[in-house]
Amino acid sequence: MAAIGYARVSTADQDPALQLDALTKAGCARVFEDKASGAKTDRLGLAAALAFLREGDVLVVWKLDRLGRSLPHLIETVTALEGRGVGFRSLTETIDTTTPGGRLIFHIFGALGQFECDLIRERTRAGLDAAVARSRRGGRKPVVTEEKLRRARMLIAQGLTVREAAARIKVGKTALYAALGEASSDASELST
Repeated sequence: MAAIGYARVSTADQDPALQLDALTKAGCARVFEDKASGAKTDRLGLAAALAFLREGDVLVVWKLDRLGRSLPHLIETVTALEGRGVGFRSLTETIDTTTPGGRLIFHIFGALGQFECDLIRERTRAGLDAAVARSRRGGRKPVVTEEKLRRARMLIAQGLTVREAAARIKVGKTALYAALGEASSDASELST
């Protein structure tokens, strides 16, 4: 069983010395480093550390936010480690998944993360439902306004193609086709 460290600083200006000292003091046999934003998915040091770990090893970080881009990403990473028989330790938060208490704390974090995602989803759904109840739709405003649609119909009635009419009213032909189709389906719904 070996302790393998991972340190990350967000910018090249920052000094990882504090993290490196803490990881060395924690007994890490080897330390991998990144100088990259936590939001970046292609962290070469992290990828190398994950590839280096073997069953029975423990990945050690100075602080939770050094490993994960977000709580779901952190949970996903630690769960993947757990599946490979690799432990996880965070020095600052004193979480150690090689102990029953550490696993419990980490699973509580996971449950809280899922709860947060569910709340966000619920609030979003409620907001969309409220907007629909007020007859509002989300998204971009239509490119083809009622006035442009009326002008396009007149131009088409005069013998222009949809492409030529779209060019004259300064909209894309696809948008005009969609607006004409939407208008005709609305009209057929009204007549039934």
